[in-house]
Amino acid sequence: MQMFIEGFQNFLDINVIVFSAVGMVVGIIFGVIPGLAANIGIVLFLPVTYILQPMEALLLLLGIFCGATYGGSVTAILLGTPGTNSAAATVLDGYELTKKNQAWKSLMMALVASVIGGIISALLLLIAAPLVASVTIKFAPPELFTISVFGLSVIAAVSGKNFWKGLIGGALGMLLSTVGSDTMSGKTRFIFGNIKLSTGLSMSAVLLGIFAICVILDKARDIFDENQEDIKKIVFSHDDKLSLKEIRQCVPLMMKSSVIGCIIGIIPGVGAGIASILSYNEAKRVSKTPEKFGTGFIEGVAAPEAANNAVTGSALIPTLTLGIPGAPAAATLMAAFTIHGLVPGPLLFKNSGSQMYSIMIGFLFLNIIMLFIGYVMCRFFVNVVRVPSQVLIPILTLTCIAGAYSESGSMIQVYTLLAFGFLGYVFSIVKIPAIPIVLGFILGSLSEFNFRRSLVMSDQSLSIFFKRPICIFFILLTVVFIITLTADTKKIKEKFTKSKG
Repeated sequence: MQMFIEGFQNFLDINVIVFSAVGMVVGIIFGVIPGLAANIGIVLFLPVTYILQPMEALLLLLGIFCGATYGGSVTAILLGTPGTNSAAATVLDGYELTKKNQAWKSLMMALVASVIGGIISALLLLIAAPLVASVTIKFAPPELFTISVFGLSVIAAVSGKNFWKGLIGGALGMLLSTVGSDTMSGKTRFIFGNIKLSTGLSMSAVLLGIFAICVILDKARDIFDENQEDIKKIVFSHDDKLSLKEIRQCVPLMMKSSVIGCIIGIIPGVGAGIASILSYNEAKRVSKTPEKFGTGFIEGVAAPEAANNAVTGSALIPTLTLGIPGAPAAATLMAAFTIHGLVPGPLLFKNSGSQMYSIMIGFLFLNIIMLFIGYVMCRFFVNVVRVPSQVLIPILTLTCIAGAYSESGSMIQVYTLLAFGFLGYVFSIVKIPAIPIVLGFILGSLSEFNFRRSLVMSDQSLSIFFKRPICIFFILLTVVFIITLTADTKKIKEKFTKSKG
């Protein structure tokens, strides 16, 4: 209770509140612009946070995370093109409502549902994360190693049908994590005579390269072929207001979809896209008028938007307590926490309890102010979407280069940025997903360190992993997770494709 009170007092700092609101605004904008999702926003603003206090920085990034998840629904509703993958199911009814001149009603329903889903997940995070941390704090290196292995198994979830290509990406990420000084002996590895690499590859440069530069190269390919005529035709009509009666009718559905989203978010690596698809199908299944779904039905907007925003808070539970990202964007956030001295894992709440309560209270605040910020920004969304690529791409490129250089004032980080940007672009062409590379890079050094410490404890015997109950549990969980999740994800996507058809 004392840490909770201290955390609440720390959150009341005006700077923390301001940066939280700024993060929400930025996140919504990044979600609105197709191709610029939460990951891109987080890695672009990560260098900016170096001059901020940890709470200011992390709530800024968490605001981007939440805002982008909601923002993706805007282009899904207005243009029939999801701004983010998590808004894929919103297109089905949201865009149909726009065709019926009910874009404003659809946007308001998406906003209300997003706020409800986000608040429920934030409360779950506030209650569950400390309880989980109180258990995991007792974990020793063998348990931490098996947890890291389980975290690496998330590659199976984020790779989809490109399972083997995902493994290649994960293995490459783990290899890249070995660059620099050995965590046990201090000897340098794979630096090729460049002493500036002795501290390892810059995490922010790697993230900026793989996510931001890769997208910039892809968008630059068609920079002069973009047709924005459909965007210019969109005009909001405030006559199609969302009534309180419609909101009340959708409340039970939004609550149920929020629970689905929270459950999906806790499962590492699944993400908001699957949560929105599941909740949409479930809403359609139990509806008394399932034939209305896909024709511009307001419940078809409420269900997926409540679910995908409910993922944001619950995805942070395994991220913060176990060091296992609960969603792809959570992997980037995990890197941000590490950079600011709050290493996700069993010891996080013990070493930084009051700070973590400040962040979780701030996360709840973010989802509340989303309602007001989203409402104000709705009338300006079309103008944000209209930003031409000819202007956007140079700005993003300069921001990435400045961010990479500012971390250490060394050109080696810029070279790292460009190299990983080119690598990410090549991988996108051959369909090797980027998230496995990031997971391998983040968890690689952690798994190596705890594996070697475990061998020291057991006098170089691997039997230590098969004698401890928690280790056995996570080993079995890893095997089951890989087998079942790859099969289930494929079935869910096939079912959604059929229903969409």
